[in-house]
Amino acid sequence: MRIERAEEGVLLSASVQFELPTVIDDALAKGIPMFFVAEATLLRDRWYWYDKQTAYAARYMRLSYQPLTRRWRLTVSPTPIGNSGLALGQTFETREEALAVVQRISHWKIAETSDVDPDSRYNIEFRFRLDVSQLPRPFQIGAVGHADWNIAASRNQRLVIESPR
Repeated sequence: MRIERAEEGVLLSASVQFELPTVIDDALAKGIPMFFVAEATLLRDRWYWYDKQTAYAARYMRLSYQPLTRRWRLTVSPTPIGNSGLALGQTFETREEALAVVQRISHWKIAETSDVDPDSRYNIEFRFRLDVSQLPRPFQIGAVGHADWNIAASRNQRLVIESPR
């Protein structure tokens, strides 16, 4: 994970490495989409209470296989993916190409420049997970308590603010 402070805001780049379990791979091959969520929280240190959340960003991804065209489709949105809303869709020839895009986040704006006070200390909490709550109901019931359906990663990193020279 790498954090940058640029003119447009705080940018996060990350790479999440995982292999899809056979259960998830089989469900994808049958045309059942999988939903992934990446979340980033900017927390300002406070000595007298819990750290204060100053910014939050989420990225929702739906990976699906289209059996008729034999192509993979990845939809990315800043809001939960439904039938409407703003979403970016891409098509891929192979599962590996589509998964590479899911696993790599580049220059994602997680906070505005105004959210960061140069005199305070900040941490970034990053979480990535498979969102089983968006799966069809029979899969949600089958996924509870099974480690094969648990894809999750998290990281906490201090935001370093360079002082002007």
